[in-house]
Amino acid sequence: MKTNKYIPFEPIDIPDRTWPSKTIKEAPVWCSVDLRDGNQALIDPMNLEQKLEMFKTLVDIGIKEIEVGFPSASETEYEILRTLIDGNYIPDDVTIQVLVQSREHLIKKTFEAVKGAKNVIIHFYNSTSTLQRKVVFKKDMPGIIDIAVNGARLIKKLSDELMETSDINIRYEYSPESFTGTEMDNAVEICQRVLEELGATPENKVILNLPSTVEGSTPNGYADQIEYFCRHLKDRDSAVISLHPHNDRGTAVAAAELGLLAGAERIEGTLFGNGERTGNVDIVTLALNMYTQNVDCKLDFHDINHIKEVYEDATNMKVGPRQPYAGELVFTAFSGSHQDAINKGKAFMRENNPDKWEVPYLPIDPADVGRWIPRIWAAITSPSSGSTVSPARAVPRILCRNTDLRCLRPCTPNSERSFKRPVMKRVRNSEPMRYLSCSVKNIAMSADLISFSTINSAKKNLRASLAPGCILRVP
Repeated sequence: MKTNKYIPFEPIDIPDRTWPSKTIKEAPVWCSVDLRDGNQALIDPMNLEQKLEMFKTLVDIGIKEIEVGFPSASETEYEILRTLIDGNYIPDDVTIQVLVQSREHLIKKTFEAVKGAKNVIIHFYNSTSTLQRKVVFKKDMPGIIDIAVNGARLIKKLSDELMETSDINIRYEYSPESFTGTEMDNAVEICQRVLEELGATPENKVILNLPSTVEGSTPNGYADQIEYFCRHLKDRDSAVISLHPHNDRGTAVAAAELGLLAGAERIEGTLFGNGERTGNVDIVTLALNMYTQNVDCKLDFHDINHIKEVYEDATNMKVGPRQPYAGELVFTAFSGSHQDAINKGKAFMRENNPDKWEVPYLPIDPADVGRWIPRIWAAITSPSSGSTVSPARAVPRILCRNTDLRCLRPCTPNSERSFKRPVMKRVRNSEPMRYLSCSVKNIAMSADLISFSTINSAKKNLRASLAPGCILRVP
């Protein structure tokens, strides 16, 4: 591959940086951008019904600031905002956020769209990076600053007029888009000018959102930029520092965590990391990472499967099987030694009832997010050698997930690759999930997955012999 083609990230020299010695002790303010940044990145954007369901889910999770769209961009975006307001879908303790470019006609249309709302954040932005100044806007930095300042002046004027004639509460957010590609002194200057134009005070803070619009460095580079910005912003006490990390290098969660150590107080992200290109930072992973460190993340993921279902229905995208905390396989171990350690950890918890979670290989109790530890086969030890037998050679237990059928007679092996059909009795859907189990040779199985060592000849017979309601998933 060709070398010397790209312009590498230039690190900031902060020899006395403080963030490496810090730990996250409290949750940030969370802002979901699922209905805006996430939605615009979908092949098939959400319809109105899906947006409403997603909004309700975000509220149920406990997110208090939700960016609902770009109402000046299209009638569809305008419609969802008006539906939320006119239909009284917005709880009093939830603030809706609307995005707008720092352009006069778009700002005016945005203010028309938010009339009747109770709590609103007007989020305006313009790009400030050296690259976009060069190839998109063909302006120098003073010209870019003028765009931001003029937008701030108009937003302040329209806000004052609207708040005088209604009960609306308006807050401000400014984003120097492509912050990470901007010279830090220029980023500080433009944000300081915006704070002054909006009349920011310690009592009425302005949100300064510092996006990693295109992730271009290791997470520590982003943290250095955030710490530098916070140190040099004159009116730091009049600002809420917000992060909006993207995942181009696959490190958005780490970048967000280090950015919080560096002084940020707020996170913009999406469920499961949906968003442009490689996506936004995943709020679920970020929040539950904090939870595993005994930090109250202030969000409720006790039924993560339901959240996943809403997400998948709304986006027509699938949560990957290895997605942290929510993926189908994240609590499943295929290694015999891992299975053995997990089983011993479970036994230790039962026998000792410790006040802390102490199960090897599982950083979180699956029950905390409405999941379970799959009933996996125990590692089988050879009497002669004491070595652990490979699960593919062991005789595991098959668990067929079944929500509305009860097994009255255990499955019995009919051959190595087929079963006798068990006697089943239908029960109410509201009853707890039940499992059908049986022992079969040459099959490795966890609660949601069956994989076959000799799959080609086995698939047809197995499908035919499984009882109604049982799930057969073939890799």
